[in-house]
Amino acid sequence: MPTSTRFVVAVHTLAILAINEGRPVRSEDLAFSVNTNPTVIRSLLSGLADAGFTTAQLGAGGGALLAKKPSHIALLDVYRAVEDSELFSMHRSPPNSVCLVGRNIQNVLRPTLDKAQAALEAELAQVTVADIAADIAQRGDFRMPS
Repeated sequence: MPTSTRFVVAVHTLAILAINEGRPVRSEDLAFSVNTNPTVIRSLLSGLADAGFTTAQLGAGGGALLAKKPSHIALLDVYRAVEDSELFSMHRSPPNSVCLVGRNIQNVLRPTLDKAQAALEAELAQVTVADIAADIAQRGDFRMPS
């Protein structure tokens, strides 16, 4: 089953905005870096704006900007803003209750999955967009397309 890329693309986008330090970035330029369509980026930016992470500067020379300091945006907050489902989903339809495994699998598996989700969230809570941007900046010269 395919997984969502919204979280990773959102962090990618926010890292670009953080590295650009207050200079607006056009959705076309963000899309170039992500290697996707600008419409995908605009949709994602809308969700990030709803969460209070980004804002838009309109007009010539406009584009997306961070609405908060990158050090105040934890990856967990980004994850919660853009992902609309749990990390682990149970069966789409109830398993067969006549089967020993079918009637017990969800109750047995759920505690383990809940612990895994909690571990993921604890890790994401410790890292900010500023941390990601700083790590990227250390790796070389950053240039947006002109």
